[in-house]
Amino acid sequence: MTVLSDSEILDEIRRGRLRIEGFQDCNLTPNGYDVTIEEVWIPNTRTRTRSGDALVPGGSWFVIGTREHLALPSDIVGEIWIRTTWARRGVLSSFGRIDAAFKGNLTFSAFNASEDYVRIPTGDRFAQVVFERLGAPARKGYGERSGNYQGQRGITLAPSKGQKKARSKP
Repeated sequence: MTVLSDSEILDEIRRGRLRIEGFQDCNLTPNGYDVTIEEVWIPNTRTRTRSGDALVPGGSWFVIGTREHLALPSDIVGEIWIRTTWARRGVLSSFGRIDAAFKGNLTFSAFNASEDYVRIPTGDRFAQVVFERLGAPARKGYGERSGNYQGQRGITLAPSKGQKKARSKP
């Protein structure tokens, strides 16, 4: 696999092969794109924040939905990394890859491992997506394999394919 540079990402977007709905040039990095926080849900306080700041208590699990809606072609995957700004504040999260041909926004599960509240402003950058080119296009893309979260909008906690979408309660 080859990591795409900023110029290659822009070329893929111009060609219409890679789509980032809500794209902002200032979120482009030398080798990726930073996705931003659209909403924050804190289950133990039953708080959903879609504007302004969310205050996450120490030792609390929370969920973030991204503003950007991505559409990857069959020969590009995305690797997700938390921005170190958040890790330095005690926010832990587990990330992985976005499969080839995935379409949707991203939902991140995170944990405030500090003892103090952490302020999570909507609109801030939360994670970086590093795009990588596969050696050959996938024979079957994400939607044809599991596709559990294909087309998701908003915070999505449970698979939707063949099941009802389980969204968090406002």
